[in-house]
Amino acid sequence: MTLDKMSNVFFEEAGDLLESLEGNLLSLEEDPGNMDIISAVFRAMHTIKGSAGMFGFNAISKFTHEVETTYDLVRNGSLPITHELIDLTLRARDHINDMLQHPDSQELDEVSKVLVEEFKKIAASAQPSEPAAQPPATEVSGGDAVTVQSQEPADAVEQTWRIFFKPPENVFCNGTRPLLLVQELVALGTATVVPLLDNIPTLSELEPEKCYLQWDIILTTTHTKEEIEDVFIFLDGPDVVKIEQINIDESDNKKIGEILIERKVLTEEDLNALVNKQKRLGQMLVDSHLASEHQVSSALAEQSHLKMVSAQHAAEEQKSASPAAQSIRVNSEKLDQLIDLVGELVTFNARLGQCAQELKIAALTTLSEQSERLILSLRDTSMDMRMLPIGTIFSRFRRLVHDLSSNMNKKIELVTEGAETELDKTVIEKLNDPLVHLIRNSADHGVETPAVREAAGKNPVGTVTLSAKHAGAFVMISVSDDGAGLNKEKILAKAIERGLVQPGTELPDSDIYDLIFQPGFSTADKVTSVSGRGVGMDVVKKDIASLGGTVSIETKHGAGTTFVLKIPLTLAIIEGMLVQIGPDAYVIPLTNIQECLAFHPETDAEGKTCAHITSRGQLLPYINMRSWFEIEGAPPASQQVVVVNDQDSSLGIVVDRVIGNYQTVIKPLGRLYKNIKGLSGATVLGNGSVALILDIFKLSEVVRKAE
Repeated sequence: MTLDKMSNVFFEEAGDLLESLEGNLLSLEEDPGNMDIISAVFRAMHTIKGSAGMFGFNAISKFTHEVETTYDLVRNGSLPITHELIDLTLRARDHINDMLQHPDSQELDEVSKVLVEEFKKIAASAQPSEPAAQPPATEVSGGDAVTVQSQEPADAVEQTWRIFFKPPENVFCNGTRPLLLVQELVALGTATVVPLLDNIPTLSELEPEKCYLQWDIILTTTHTKEEIEDVFIFLDGPDVVKIEQINIDESDNKKIGEILIERKVLTEEDLNALVNKQKRLGQMLVDSHLASEHQVSSALAEQSHLKMVSAQHAAEEQKSASPAAQSIRVNSEKLDQLIDLVGELVTFNARLGQCAQELKIAALTTLSEQSERLILSLRDTSMDMRMLPIGTIFSRFRRLVHDLSSNMNKKIELVTEGAETELDKTVIEKLNDPLVHLIRNSADHGVETPAVREAAGKNPVGTVTLSAKHAGAFVMISVSDDGAGLNKEKILAKAIERGLVQPGTELPDSDIYDLIFQPGFSTADKVTSVSGRGVGMDVVKKDIASLGGTVSIETKHGAGTTFVLKIPLTLAIIEGMLVQIGPDAYVIPLTNIQECLAFHPETDAEGKTCAHITSRGQLLPYINMRSWFEIEGAPPASQQVVVVNDQDSSLGIVVDRVIGNYQTVIKPLGRLYKNIKGLSGATVLGNGSVALILDIFKLSEVVRKAE
C-alpha cells in the first residue's frame, strides 16, 4: 500500500472517529457519569492523536493530545463533565475536522492556540484525586524485557493477550513508525515488551531503510481484542500481528517449555529429550539450538508477567466471543456503477425473454428463465448493498438540535425512532438538507421558550421527534414537535399581504398550511441566523418531489406540528406494471397499484380528462390518460382502469390495455422533458423502445384540482 493510500485510509478512519465522537459527546451530556462513554471519548482522541502523529500531521496530534489530557482527568474522576466542557469539546471536534481538510492552514494554528488555552483553564479547575497504589515498573530477567503498568478502572474486567508483532521490512517506506505502535499498546494496560533481535544482520549487510526488529508483547488490559487490533489498523498482511488470549487460571504455573511448545518453537518430543540433563532448561534449549536466547528470554518474560498478574487480580472466566461480522470499505461510485450494470442486465434479460417468446425455441426459453432468476437475485443483492439504516443521518441532527437550543435560549430534546429503517444510500444523501430545514423550523417556529411553555402548563423542555418506518415500497419519515402548532390566521394574513391569496377567499385548512411551502414565504417577525428569510420550506418540497415523494402537514393548535415525508425506498430499479395508452407503452409503479378493473363509465365523459366512476360502492375519481396526453383516434372497445393509491386516497388511471409486470430500470428524463407533469422517468423495453414512467403523485394533484 502506497503512502497516499495509507493517508486516505487515515482520513476515512479519522472521519468515522469524529462522527462517533460527536454522538458520544452528546450522549455524555445527557449521562455525565457514564464511564463507558467517557472511555470511548478518550479512546477516540487517543487513536486520532496516534494516527495523526504516525502520518506526520503533527499539528493535529499535538492539539488532540491537549484534549486527551483533559479527558484523562475526567476519566480519573478529577474533573466533572459540564455543559461548558461538552461545548468546548464539540468545538475541538469541528476544529480537528477542519485541520484534516486544511492541514497547512496558518489560521487554524491560531484557533488551536485559543482552544488549547480554554482546555487548560478547565483542566486547572480539576480536583486532585488519590492515585491507586501501583507497583513500580519492574525489570524482568531476560535481556531487554520490560514490564510497564498503566492505570485501569478498578471495576473493569482484565484479560491477558500474547501479541507477536512482526512489521514488514518496508514498513518505514510507508511512513509507519513501529515503536509508536508498541508505545500505544503499552498505554492500553500492563505490558511486558520483549524485542526480538534474531533477524538483525551484521553491520555490513544492514540496510537502514528496512526494519529487522520484531516484538513479543504480553498485555493485560480491559480493552477488547478489536481495540488492540485497531492499533495496527494501517498495517496490511496476515502475519504482521498475531493476537492470542491467555487464560490466567491455566497459565500462572506454566513452565518455559510449555510456553515454547504452545508457541510452536519446539515440540514436546524435543523437550522430553532434554529434561534429564543437569543444565537449566533455558540454557539447554539455547545450547541445543532448539530456541534462540531471545526466544527463551521472551518465554521467561511471559512466565513472570503471568505470575505477577495472577497475584494482583483473580481473573474472571470470559465467555467465548462470537466472531465479529466482517466488512470492507467500498467506494460509493463503484456501488453506483454496479447498480448501473445490473440495470443494463435487467434490460438485456427483457430483450432475451422477448426474443425467446418470438422465436419459440425451447432451449432459448430455458436459458432466458434461468438468466432471469440469476439476474433478479443479483439485482436484490446489489440493492441490499446500497441500503443503509437511516440512523446514519439521524445521528447528525443531535448536534444540530444541541446548537439550536443554545443559540435560541430554548431547552430542546431530540428523540429518534426507527433509526434501523433501511433506505437506498442515494435517497439518504438527498434527505439531509430537507430534514435540516424541517428540524430548524420545528426548533424555531414550533417549540416555545421555557417561560412560555411553563405558563401553558407544559414541560419547559421541548421535544422534537424524528421517526422513520417502512410502508410498503416507501419509507414514512416524520418530524414532529410538541410546540404551539401552526397559526392558521397568521399564515393566511401573510399570504394575503404577499398577494398569494385574494382577500376574502375561503380556503380549506390543508391549503392554508400548504402556503408555507411557497418560495420566500415566512411568518417570522424578524430575520435571525436560524430563519426569517423565507428560504427553506420551498426547498423541502422541491427536494422531496425530486425523490418522487410527498410532504404532508398535521398540526393541532397548542399541541404541535408534524411533517410527514413519504419517500420511495430506491431510485434505481422498481417493479412496474406495463400498460398501453394509444400506440405507446407506459409504466405504473407496482407499489402504487391496488387493483385493475374493467372501465365502464356511468355517464358520458367523452373528452373529459377527469371524472368519477363507482367502485365497490364508492365514488372513485379517475384521469383519462388518452385525454391527458391528447392522443387522437378512437379508444378501444374495452378499456381498463388501474386503481392506484396516493397516501390515504385512491385514484383511477384509465388505460387502453394492461400488458403485465415489468422490471423497470429508471432512467432520468432530459432537461427538455423533466418539467412535464405526470411523468417521473423512463425505461428501456426489451425491444429497444422507450416507455415513460407515470408519476402517480403529480397525476393525483391534477385530479384534486379538477374536483
